[in-house]
Parts: sequence; structure tokens; C-alpha cells
Amino acid sequence: MKYKNILQIDDDFDDCEFFQQALEAVSTAAYMALHNPIEALQKLIDKEIKPDLIFLDINMPLMSGIELLAEIKKRDSIKNIPVIIFSTAPISAGLAKILDAKDYVTKPSNFNELKNILRAIL
Repeated sequence: MKYKNILQIDDDFDDCEFFQQALEAVSTAAYMALHNPIEALQKLIDKEIKPDLIFLDINMPLMSGIELLAEIKKRDSIKNIPVIIFSTAPISAGLAKILDAKDYVTKPSNFNELKNILRAIL
């Protein structure tokens, strides 16, 4: 297994539960969800959490996923953690690359589709 510790940063509790169920169906990776992007950034900086991969929503209050990704990439201690933008908000693949995201995935509404996406990534 390529990734053992998955962090999802998303303010939508239902989306996180849906994601966790799909992840558990296809992987034994540890899962954590944080719903506040500012708290997530601080926990990453303080090394309270050490994910192998981050799934990041774009549309969040307090700090957008784009802003959070920029903050992650500014810090040597966490900039190498791969980040997959995982959102309903459309962005171009080019913007994802400019932001140094590993990938961009549109959130599916279908459970089996999400499982297939996660299988391909993990």
C-alpha cells in the first residue's frame, strides 16, 4: 500500500463520512478528517499529524483550499506531502499543476465511483 495515513480536509461532515466509508471499503489506510483548514494547517506545522496524502476541498470558510495549499507549499517541513484537490468546485488541471497539487479529482456522488477513484489513487 502506497499511502498508510490519509488526511481529508473538508468542512462538509457528510462528504467526509461518505469518503471514509469508501476508503474503508478499499483500503486499510488510517483516516483522519479535519473540518477547519486553519486548525489543519497548525496541526501539520506542529507535526501533530503526519499524513502520507491529503485530500483537500476547495470551498471552505475561514481559508479556502487554494489558500491552504499555498500555505502548505510555503513550509519546508510539510511541502512534500502530496495533496489531491478533492472538490465539487471546478478548476483546471493547469491550475492544479501551478498550485503544485498531485492531482485534482471532482467529488463523485456515486459510492462505487468513489471507491474506484480511491483504488486507482491508493
